[in-house]
Amino acid sequence: MTPVSEIIRRRYSCRSYADRPVEDTVLQTLRTAVSAPQEGPFANRPRFVLLAMEALSRAEWKKLGTYGVIHNARLFLAGMIGPAPLAMVDYGYCKESLIVTATGLGLNTCWLGGTFAISAFGRAAGLDRSELLPTISPVGYAAPRPSLTDRVMRGFAGSDRRLPWEKIFFAGRPGEPLSQEAAGPFAEALENVRLAPSASNKQPWRIVYDASGRAFRFYLARSLGYRHLRDVSLQEIDMGIALCHFDLTVREMGLAGNWRHDDAATAIKSWEYVASWQAE
Repeated sequence: MTPVSEIIRRRYSCRSYADRPVEDTVLQTLRTAVSAPQEGPFANRPRFVLLAMEALSRAEWKKLGTYGVIHNARLFLAGMIGPAPLAMVDYGYCKESLIVTATGLGLNTCWLGGTFAISAFGRAAGLDRSELLPTISPVGYAAPRPSLTDRVMRGFAGSDRRLPWEKIFFAGRPGEPLSQEAAGPFAEALENVRLAPSASNKQPWRIVYDASGRAFRFYLARSLGYRHLRDVSLQEIDMGIALCHFDLTVREMGLAGNWRHDDAATAIKSWEYVASWQAE
């Protein structure tokens, strides 16, 4: 079985796909994972659907609104969830778990939020009136050569650049960078958070490590223009992705702990407290 850290390093935002179908055995494994019940750390339960483009007419396909951004994708992963406290965090957590599964199967993906026709995808996915459709993701095999649009968008988003440790991980309080040595056995999990995808590669997560209490407090440093889009907070979804990378890594390493929301925790500077992972 491929280590989760290797899978996370392998994943990238792919917008250009090879014009060939996903192999039957791989597709069946992915469909099984997608159709399984999902629940995030804070008890919200998103549901996911794998949409096959060949099931739609060309006219319907054009209405999906990804033309010019995504090339040759035959499958899309759509996720839906009802509004609730921390719903977007749980949504990001659960969907990224499926993205990691797809990557482990040799497939490529890309998170899309706000650059698709929600009404058209909603109809295709069976969106309920009480649900939100925050994102979609194409799924397939990468094209041998990315399109010009893909290369331009990747450069514009800064997809190949990541903030250094000292900008996002802190020891005890902000302003005190956490070294990899001080993080000890959790360094790999934090590095996998650093490598996580996020909207426009803003990397809004900030983590403060309380060594005495063996707790990691996750904060959201919002960027201007990313507050909410149609009742969806893309950066709260980003936080869920970060939680997922951390959780998958510590679980694989056998480091026991649990997620909790500490109501007594307060914001730090302009950061919003989201959740804590407490070691057992």
